Amino acid sequence: MTNDELSTRSTATSPADGSPIEPSPVPDFPLQDSPMQNEHWDVIIIGGGVAGLSAALILARARRSVLVLDAHEPRNRFAPHMHGVLSRDGYSPLDLVADGYREVRAVDGVIENARVLRTRRIDGGFEVETDTGARATARRLIVATGTRDRLPDIPGLADAWGRGVVACPYCDGYEAAGRAIGVLAGSVAGLHKAHMLRSYSANITVFTALAGPIPETDRLVLEERGVRFEHCAVTHVVTDGDSVTGLGLADGTTTPIDVVFAEPAPVALDEPLRQLGAERTETPFGSWTAVDAFGRTSVEGVWAVGNSSSPAALVPIAAGSGATAALALNGEFVAVDVAAATARVDAARAGGSSDADRGLGDATAFSLSAERR
Repeated sequence: MTNDELSTRSTATSPADGSPIEPSPVPDFPLQDSPMQNEHWDVIIIGGGVAGLSAALILARARRSVLVLDAHEPRNRFAPHMHGVLSRDGYSPLDLVADGYREVRAVDGVIENARVLRTRRIDGGFEVETDTGARATARRLIVATGTRDRLPDIPGLADAWGRGVVACPYCDGYEAAGRAIGVLAGSVAGLHKAHMLRSYSANITVFTALAGPIPETDRLVLEERGVRFEHCAVTHVVTDGDSVTGLGLADGTTTPIDVVFAEPAPVALDEPLRQLGAERTETPFGSWTAVDAFGRTSVEGVWAVGNSSSPAALVPIAAGSGATAALALNGEFVAVDVAAATARVDAARAGGSSDADRGLGDATAFSLSAERR
């Protein structure tokens, strides 16, 4: 399996016998009766992970018409469990998505399995087109497509991704307590992960070949904390079939390791935002879509949440960003409705007409410029 396949496969493969290791599948719920292209939605949400579903739940409960288009590829689908999520510690991330599906649909949100290929601005909002050629339009757009993780090209690493090869100390450090931990550093900055993991185990080895020369101060401080270094290149991951047991090295030796903390490069799945011309900003993870505190992008009417706005967001943070954007977005809708009603009242008092009398109050006919007025 190549590293790029991490973005498309929903299973990992055991390198010992080739048998698939299946995570809990996202249930294939029947599509709902409301066809996606027969309605001008209040909001279309591209992406049905925790961020997108959190936004959908808030907006649907606010009685907004919501369409979620989900390609069924959440970033954490390779992991059998997630951690640090209040009331769901140890829960399957795909089961959490399935729960979200049921909750959103219970309040009349619509979810369809679809991959969005194109987004564009139109009069009245935005249009999206899927890989089947179906089109849908909405007043507002939330992008929750997230990221994928690009792992170093080391045989066996991708096969054990989420099952012995992990990335986040907050997500998997507790389960690694007292075990032999390998830190596959991809950069000097990545050495910080070894410091984070030191509170979980005294048996930590940092593999540095991918990171290049290590500054002496960084090396001495880690060694002072009991961390070992291995400078020989890692050639493959060693397993006993289901579990990681070590890392094979270019000199022919094997370092015994129980769990590997890698440094994957996050790759933004941000084509919808790029197509709309959203401004970007430089982050420690590379160029990313710029948003304000509520998830607004530079494109009026377009929001980005979850890993689409913050590549380091854990599950609770991603869910919170979706809810935050939904609250602010619904506040805009309320303000538009209040402004239209105020215009009608003012016009009635003056005995004249207003934009509201000529249809400005019709939410499905709004253009963004009309809503600004």
